[in-house]
Amino acid sequence: MPYNKVTKLRSRLIIGTKQTLKAMKNGEVSEVFVADDADKHITEPVVNLAEELDIPCRHVNSMKKLGKASGVEVGASTVAVRK
Repeated sequence: MPYNKVTKLRSRLIIGTKQTLKAMKNGEVSEVFVADDADKHITEPVVNLAEELDIPCRHVNSMKKLGKASGVEVGASTVAVRK
């Protein structure tokens, strides 16, 4: 389950779309998680850049669950794992 993986990797997470995009462009990301219930205009740039940079992109169904797995009190649309 992707949420379990996110929880195990908490110390290496980058939470949020802006931070994820910046880290991806800097070559710091090994994997990305995207919530399917987030607005597409927010997640689409992350998905497209992940595809372009050949970074694995995993989809999860819930922003709320992704945020909780990441250790934050709010929902998270995207989460990246730092190399």
